Parts: sequence; C-alpha cells; structure tokens
Amino acid sequence: MTEEKEMWSIDELVSMVNEVQTKELAWSGKNLSVQWCELTEGEEPKMAMPDDNTPSEEQTEYYKKVASERIILMIEKANGKSPETATLSKDNWDSIPTTLRWQVSSLVLGQQSENFISG
Repeated sequence: MTEEKEMWSIDELVSMVNEVQTKELAWSGKNLSVQWCELTEGEEPKMAMPDDNTPSEEQTEYYKKVASERIILMIEKANGKSPETATLSKDNWDSIPTTLRWQVSSLVLGQQSENFISG
C-alpha cells in the first residue's frame, strides 16, 4: 500500500514568511512563549564565507554569530507583526542565559527542519 504524501503548494510556502509562529518553551521550571517568522532570502543576514585558511575556532565563532543574527531577525520580524505578544527582542537577546538562547535557537531552527522533512 502506497502512502500518499501531503505536498506544499507555492502559495502555502509564500504565506509562511508572513505567518507568526508561536511555541511555548519550558526552561528552568517555567514556560516562555517564543514567536518568530520565516525569512525570505532578502531578509537573511548578509554573510561572507570565512577564508579556508581561517582557524576552525574562528570559523565556528563566525557561524554562531550569523546563526544568532538570523534568530534575532526572525524574532524581530514576528515582533513587528505581533508586538503585543513579544517576549524576546534584539534588546534583551544578549542578556538572557546562554542555555535559554540555545534552546530558543534550537526551537526556531528545529521547527524549520520539521516543516521541510522529506520522508
């Protein structure tokens, strides 16, 4: 028996960049509501690839910085569309605990991969 797969339409994909996505995240015994929006390529942080001769530690730091910038842009885009439910922002991102930042990043980036898993 063949399983029928649901396919994305182009209209659904285009609408994703305007949809505010929200999830609650459990951290240290309490919940935090996190909101974000998908980005278009034009909204992505500008990125120049590190030179091949750059030490791996510097490359890792560079990619962590770009990933953090991307998460902040996704959160700020949602905040602009739904300011009444905003919790995180670029103004408080660097002030929250690192473990929470990693969890938020994993949630946002993990949600993207869940949306686009091919089976």
